[in-house]
Amino acid sequence: MKILFASMPADGHFNPLTGIAVQLTGRGHDVRWYAGPTYGARLDRLGMPWFAYERATEVMASNLNEVFPERATLKGPKLISFELDKFFVSQVENHYQDMAAIRHEWPFDALVCDGALYAELLVAESLHVPVFAVGLTMVMPDAQGPPPFFGLSPARTPLGRLRHAVVRKMLASGMRAGTTHYNEILARHGVAPIRSDGFPHEPMLRTRRVFLNGSPGLEFPGYQPLANAEYVGPLVPARRALGASAALPDVVVDPTAKVVAVSQGTVDNTDPAKLIIPTIEALRDSGYVVVATTAGAQTAVLRARFPQPNVVIADFINYDDLFPHVDVFVTSGGFGSNLTAFLHGVPVVGAGKREGKSDINARIGYNNLGIDLRTERPKPAAIRKAVRRLIDDPNYARKVADLRAELQAYDPIEAIEKRLLQDTATTRP
Repeated sequence: MKILFASMPADGHFNPLTGIAVQLTGRGHDVRWYAGPTYGARLDRLGMPWFAYERATEVMASNLNEVFPERATLKGPKLISFELDKFFVSQVENHYQDMAAIRHEWPFDALVCDGALYAELLVAESLHVPVFAVGLTMVMPDAQGPPPFFGLSPARTPLGRLRHAVVRKMLASGMRAGTTHYNEILARHGVAPIRSDGFPHEPMLRTRRVFLNGSPGLEFPGYQPLANAEYVGPLVPARRALGASAALPDVVVDPTAKVVAVSQGTVDNTDPAKLIIPTIEALRDSGYVVVATTAGAQTAVLRARFPQPNVVIADFINYDDLFPHVDVFVTSGGFGSNLTAFLHGVPVVGAGKREGKSDINARIGYNNLGIDLRTERPKPAAIRKAVRRLIDDPNYARKVADLRAELQAYDPIEAIEKRLLQDTATTRP
């Protein structure tokens, strides 16, 4: 089968798809990727053939604040509206035109894409190609659950349900510009519009199948996935896609040590004072070993500031190497890194609100998989208290162990390949 992969140019959208692509290639499928130059270089490391952006521009999450400096000052609905229009919708037409040209050159049988690409709807309904979207994070809302992007928990009272209804209307209003822009693109191709409250889920609802990354234990109890969606288990990145990792020092692998890892992710990581610095300050004299991964942001500066032997600071460490030695993970809330932590039985302290992280952290706190600090800038004392609680209270370890077992019960590649073969069997290119 000829399978084209595509994702938004962001690590959290790209990395989880690499494991699927590499394994499908190993099973004999002709797998290629549509990508910009930055992620194309990573595909070269994987030995994966790729088609370069022609019309599209590689606006990446990592340089979004540089391309759009005004983004740094936005919060709440204004930030959500801005990111929808500038980051997600602005390139939809160009992505579609590029993929239409690719299909003329290389008639792929199916598209497997990050669900937030949003050009998948045009590929499905204008090119008539089976599209399989991947839902990568816990922000796939259902009718009964809380509205996304505000870190809300399920409503238990009439007042709570009223609050959710008000937030939904506010979201629809805030997303109007991006939704209008998106529907104008669809209309040019004769494709029916999405509803005013159709983001982030409706474009995925109109694809052949949505593969949900993870398992039900990561969601609120009673969650009902989209009608065409199914959990496929944890989507683990191909190791080569992550790049070279720093070696683990002896202080980290010491079996008697209590190790706390901290990361601000790969997007909002330019100001380490938000999470990395307060975490190190909270724990540098505690007897714990602190491992901070910076994604290359101010690593040398932080090493000079924190020379303590129990503090390890690196640009990047592969979490599959690190987490077997970790007791607690302090994180801004990136879904991929949290999922890796849970696969290794590690509870988390969540401290992030942007880029949908508030929803991820809310679910982690609600399900006792960790502690949600509900802030972007936690105080050292709050971090220290949360870390000690996760280490001392066995209930968190039990909850994470249960989730780990649930995740390990899945065979993602088997489920995905089965659906690809079934749902494209009668489709002619």
